[in-house]
Amino acid sequence: QEHDEPVLNHLQDIKVKFTESDPMGFTLDFHFDTNEYFTNTVLTKQYIMRSEPDEADPFSFEGPEIIKCKGCSIDWKKGKNVTVKLIKKKQKHKGRGSTRIVTKSVPNDSFFNFFAPPEAPEGDEEEVDEDTEALLAADFEIGHFIRERIVPRAVLYFTGEALDEDEYEEEEGEEEEGEEE
Repeated sequence: QEHDEPVLNHLQDIKVKFTESDPMGFTLDFHFDTNEYFTNTVLTKQYIMRSEPDEADPFSFEGPEIIKCKGCSIDWKKGKNVTVKLIKKKQKHKGRGSTRIVTKSVPNDSFFNFFAPPEAPEGDEEEVDEDTEALLAADFEIGHFIRERIVPRAVLYFTGEALDEDEYEEEEGEEEEGEEE
């Protein structure tokens, strides 16, 4: 989001740490310099992976999958939290009929919601609603993309070369699809 850009200008580095106890698990560390938005210097996001087949159904195994992720709490400075926005709302008193304006904070779309993922259910017996499932899938996709594509090509993204390369790959793929029809 556009309102995230001033905060992200303070991002210095992104590191991937692999978890020893979980060979496929990893943590993303976002290092920030001192800024006027929050007091944290590192924001973390941990991904727990399942890398072995389910003993009850081994043929359903499609490779390693992310089963859970944990974010971190961000210590926002007063009035600087970009994950919420303040709205003014008119409120009418039921008995007297008088109105007053109330300020209410509501969730706001932001990159920093990435550090507060929805909770994945612990056991197989718990069902996840479709919205939560979609949010988890999108979250896992972003985390995997950062790990596999952004961090290894950090220099290319910094110089802008990776962006040119991605555009070229897209155009090439579109031409191939058109030829097959």
